[in-house]
Amino acid sequence: MTTAPTLDPVAQQAAADLAAVREQWGDLLAAIERPPAAEWPPRETRGFLAQGAAEDDEPTAEARVGRLPLTIREHPAPLNLDALDAAIAVERALFAACDALAARVQRPVRCLPVAVRSTEVREDPADRTDPARWHLPTVRDIGPGNAASAGSRAYGLHWAAVWLEGRALNEQHGDLFAPTPPTVLDDLASVAAHARRTVERALQRDGRTVTLDTPCPWCAGKLVGRTRPGGEPLVTCSTGEGCGAPASLDRGRRTWRGAELVGLWSAMEAARHRD
Repeated sequence: MTTAPTLDPVAQQAAADLAAVREQWGDLLAAIERPPAAEWPPRETRGFLAQGAAEDDEPTAEARVGRLPLTIREHPAPLNLDALDAAIAVERALFAACDALAARVQRPVRCLPVAVRSTEVREDPADRTDPARWHLPTVRDIGPGNAASAGSRAYGLHWAAVWLEGRALNEQHGDLFAPTPPTVLDDLASVAAHARRTVERALQRDGRTVTLDTPCPWCAGKLVGRTRPGGEPLVTCSTGEGCGAPASLDRGRRTWRGAELVGLWSAMEAARHRD
């Protein structure tokens, strides 16, 4: 009986951080098109409250996905410069990590003989265009066609993050990739962790605690909102078990998280209208 190999904890954490960047990238692109606001929960975390459809300024699906890299697109008067700066910094860092890692672990393009018994060779076109290969950006010589080619960067941050996850976890694709050396993996993990912190800080998901202006609709106790890395917000009532809210107890306090916040927000809105 064989057992599955144990994944390196550094590799697992790097993959988790890269996945978190991917999953929150659409929110960060949406934040660029909205003015910054000091509110809780952060505007970009409110999708679970089902409020987005009613907002006139909700970005389109194209704006949320936005595959074209930020580094090669125009940015006419963005409303949130901090979000734009954070997104560009993360994109550049992950693209640079892909370039460096490809140089270390990716096999060069194979060459094939032009004809039988010929010593002349040419690159294997199928190997060169393999979708799993990371293609470096290029700049042509001076001339009519001197535009830069973005290489695999043209597919955007999502593909860069997925490609890096594969290298962190040493996913196999024939003989295209060599195992990622431990020192290189450490560098990748550092880049991934910093990228995640940058994204979550820009989205105000970096562990903030805010006292809400509206008291608990059931007991008038103080409500405290918290955001955690990864984007899940939660609210607790300071009254404790004496609060009659239809919410579960967590360490002696009524607590709402995830979809449960919909009911809390509805009750808070109703209380405001009564007042």
